[in-house]
Parts: sequence; C-alpha cells; structure tokens
Amino acid sequence: MSELKRTALYDLHIGLGARMVPFAGYEMPVQYPLGVLKEHLHTRDRAGLFDVSHMGQVILRGENLAQALETLVPVDAVGLAEGRQRYGFFTNESGGIEDDLMFANRGDHLFVVVNAACKDTDLARMKAAFEPQGITVEMLDTRALLALQGPKAEDVLATLNPAVRDMRFMDVATVDLNGVDCWVSRSGYTGEDGYEISVPDGAAVALAQVLLDHEDVEPIGLGARDSLRLEAGLCLYGHDIDTTTSPVEGALTWAIQKVRRTGGAREGDFPGASRILSELADGAARKRVGLRPEGRAPMREGTPLFAAAEGGDAVGTVTSGGFGPTVGAPVAMGYVATAQSAPDTVLFGEVRGKRLPVRVAALPFVPAGFKR
Repeated sequence: MSELKRTALYDLHIGLGARMVPFAGYEMPVQYPLGVLKEHLHTRDRAGLFDVSHMGQVILRGENLAQALETLVPVDAVGLAEGRQRYGFFTNESGGIEDDLMFANRGDHLFVVVNAACKDTDLARMKAAFEPQGITVEMLDTRALLALQGPKAEDVLATLNPAVRDMRFMDVATVDLNGVDCWVSRSGYTGEDGYEISVPDGAAVALAQVLLDHEDVEPIGLGARDSLRLEAGLCLYGHDIDTTTSPVEGALTWAIQKVRRTGGAREGDFPGASRILSELADGAARKRVGLRPEGRAPMREGTPLFAAAEGGDAVGTVTSGGFGPTVGAPVAMGYVATAQSAPDTVLFGEVRGKRLPVRVAALPFVPAGFKR
C-alpha cells in the first residue's frame, strides 16, 4: 500500500491527542479526546475547527472559463457572479456523478474544490477538457484548508477580521486572518453557519492555533463531520452518490438551474444530458430519501430495505446511517423505489436477519443554520 500523505496540521493533530486513521490516502483525525458525540454537539452549539486539507484545491485560468466548465457540469457557471460560489458535480456520459464539488468565481480565475479520493481523476478530467482551449489547470499542493463551523463561527472569526461578518452564505473573499491573506468562503458541510479558509501551508498551524485558543472552539474529527453532514441531509461521495447515481435520483435537482434544463438558454451540452434531462421531466425510478429507524438501533450503510415485514424483494438500500446526536435517535439516508419515497412511508430494514421498521422522512433532519 502506498504511503499515506499528511496535511500541514498533522503534528498539531498529534499534539491535540487525535486518533488518526487512513482516509482518502491521508492520515486524518477521526476524533480527539473530547469524543465524537461531544465534538458533534459542540459544533451544533458553538464552533468546531476541521482540517479538510486533504481535499483538492484547483485554480482555472484563461478565457471563457465558465463556458468551459459548463461542458463538464449541468450547473450554471456562466451566471455565477464574482465573489460567489456554487455547488456542482461532474457527470459522466451515462448521467452518473463522477464527483461533487464547489466552484467560486474569483474574478480572473475560478477556484474549484473537489473531494480528496477523486482529485487525481478530477485533475486529469479538467486538463483533458480545458488545456486544449488554452486554459491552465493547477492543483495547489501548498495550501491547507480549514473549516470553522457552528453558530459561533462568525463571532470567532470576526475577532481576527470583522469583515467576515458582512459575508453571506456562498460568498467568497480574500481576507487577512492572523496577518495572512486567506481565501475565505461562507459555507460548510455540517448544515451550520461557517467558513472554509484556504491558507498557505506555512501559516496554517498558527492560524489553527489562534482559532483553537478561542474558548468557543474545539478541534473536530472525521467522525463528527460525518454525523453532522448526515443530520444535515448532505451526501458523502462514494456512499450516497457515485458514478451510477444521477443527480435526479440523488435529489440534487436544486443544483441544476433552469438555464441548463430543457428550454433553458444553455440546455444540455454536458455529459449524460440525455438521461438527466429525461429524468428531470419524467422522474427517476428511485430516489434518495431520509430514513428514521424506529427504536434505538442504527441502520448502517448497506442495510437492505423492504416494503413488507416478510417476503418480497428489496425496494431500496441504506447508503449512510448512524446515531444522530442532535436528533437523539438513529438517522439514515438511502435509495428507495419512487413509489415508496413519500414521507411517512413505513419500510423494513433487514438487520442481522431481522426486519425492523423504518419510516421515510423529509431531509434535513436538523434545519440548516446558514446566514442567507
């Protein structure tokens, strides 16, 4: 097995007592001495600091950047204003999702953040599509990425620069933090208000430390990041969405703007457009839904779902599941046949050979706290 990579904050994690695990080719903190449950609740109540430096940070430079990006994503890139960012996904010719991503219009360039496990493939995809058009594609390997998340995130970051208070959800800006120009976005994958901060590697530890010195901030690992995003109804690539899942099946149609749909000014002209536009018009055979298991036993990824307590074929499967600390009960997401996707539909998950009732639920499980 190839040697695991380390982020610029590795030594800090060790000093904080983190338990490190392999994740997407990196040694990453899964939890700290506080523990996953308390880390989760602390982020919901105050603010948590996450190291997400394993993710890929890419700069696109050249002419007609947004038009070029639209050939790979079914999202409105041309209409994205400077200083704003948007969620999107690379699709393949069969309409599946190759990766989900965030992209920002930073004036003379686009800044794209992709998932760690997909970043080499994503880089190759963008180079093949864009470099023949004279667009340069640069993966940044000298910048760390921090996420400060929670209802106190604004107050905490404002102690370093009050300008962050003026940012709203999905804004991006260059902000001086701790004496260093950082690329800051107001977003996050916890469902809470918060910021992502791209900072040069050499300044990352000092910035992380000054944030952790604030009484409202605790370091948070991958364990709580996963339970937070699950309660927020947010997908984890490779689990809730993958190369076989269409955006319509994945309940991500909100991210496909009208201008890219049938009848829009720039309809189609992205990989898999035939399937995706057809499903937008006529629906898909299955759909991602929220699930609330009855009782206290979580239903984990891979649990088959049935329409009846006995007999019959599976009508779906769980893709993410666990205990929701904020909800105070098990929560899950998965795919079910569209006929069984209405909220409050009772299904049965097969756990250790026994079928247990689970109810289809609306997402998210915990309302988002974004600053609109």
